[in-house]
Amino acid sequence: MNERYPVLDGAESFYYEGNEIGILITHGFLGTPQSVRFLGESFAKLGYTVFAPRLKGHGTHYKDMEKTSHEDWFAEAEKGYQFLKDRCTSVYAAGQSMGGALTLWLANKYPEIAGIVLINAALRVPCYEYLKGKTNPRYLDEGAPDIKKEDVEEITYGKVPVPSIFELQKINHGKNTRLITIH
Repeated sequence: MNERYPVLDGAESFYYEGNEIGILITHGFLGTPQSVRFLGESFAKLGYTVFAPRLKGHGTHYKDMEKTSHEDWFAEAEKGYQFLKDRCTSVYAAGQSMGGALTLWLANKYPEIAGIVLINAALRVPCYEYLKGKTNPRYLDEGAPDIKKEDVEEITYGKVPVPSIFELQKINHGKNTRLITIH
């Protein structure tokens, strides 16, 4: 999937070179690396090598997002892991919201990941269940951004494509149900 719109200022992937321990940070649904930058900066100040990829369709325009799939998002997270694995002796993975669910996928596929951190992992998204099987509306208005800190405006979309919601729901079903339901 090729994106048609430019990346919004501040929504780009970020990388901080540090020591031989890498930390991959994956942002959430509709979000961008900007929403996890404070975490990345904190890890970088401690000396770690940090990478936060921008997931396809995020940080450009909601019409780009509409054309992406959960496989596209996982592929970006996976490329981010490989990027750090090539540079570091060990890699940890952290994910916020949908990024947390993608982090579980990575940990399942790459058991050599040294550890994971899940921040409000989107293991279920019950607020969207009513949309299953619907084709209308095409877009929903999105609520207020997640970041509540004063003087910080989160880069996100004002609309969410319903097909993207269906892709989000696929992350938590199917081949990875075993992983997510382990207690």
